Amino acid sequence: MDYLCVMKLAEQIRIRIKKLPKGKTFGYADLGIAKEEYQTGAKALERLQTKGVIKKISKGVFYKPEQTVFGELKPDYNEQLRPYLFENGKRIAYITGAYLYNQLNLTTQMAFRIKIACRGKRISINRGAVKADAVKSYAEVTDSNYELLGFLDAFKDIRQIPDSTTAKTVKLLSERIKQLTETQRAEMVKYALLYPPRVRALLGAILESQMASSKDIKKLKESLNPLTTIKVELKESDLPTIGNWYIK
Repeated sequence: MDYLCVMKLAEQIRIRIKKLPKGKTFGYADLGIAKEEYQTGAKALERLQTKGVIKKISKGVFYKPEQTVFGELKPDYNEQLRPYLFENGKRIAYITGAYLYNQLNLTTQMAFRIKIACRGKRISINRGAVKADAVKSYAEVTDSNYELLGFLDAFKDIRQIPDSTTAKTVKLLSERIKQLTETQRAEMVKYALLYPPRVRALLGAILESQMASSKDIKKLKESLNPLTTIKVELKESDLPTIGNWYIK
């Protein structure tokens, strides 16, 4: 690449970075740097680091530092996680486990280590305050389905959610499911069919109690073995429809 092309790319990178808010993490794809230009782009980014315009947070991930009277602010926790949850601008992973369940108000306990679910690869982090273990997602993760997958994870882990009860979790998730659109509920059923039986049974019992689409309910019911009892410590007073779903 000749000198003029190098300078043009460097100027494009500088302009794009100038437009980014302080504290936001970004990578090569966010700056519109093509793969064949990575080497040249890396040199431009290195010069900006030397000048203090940007700082490196991990390999290929940078941010614009923000100076306050208390010193320099680093990107917040969620922003530090963003590069691991997205690839080329598309979501590939989501946070699950105790951290998510705290965000959903299913537990008051905080997680010292988070879990990151991804279908295509294992994402583990051990960098400063950000520590995460990899778990496998039951479906390909997208921006439109990761919240639904989080709800299904809560059903899967319903007996392991700290500082909570099965009845409390079912009640809170039922309220959230009730707020979903018919299309979202149908999507949730589609993904639930990839999960263990207790997830399918609990979702089916909740949907039936809410008089949801009989077509969706039928799919979940047919996926279960009627000879298998699903033990999650629920009573009919907690969810009146559990008797139709082999739940005890």
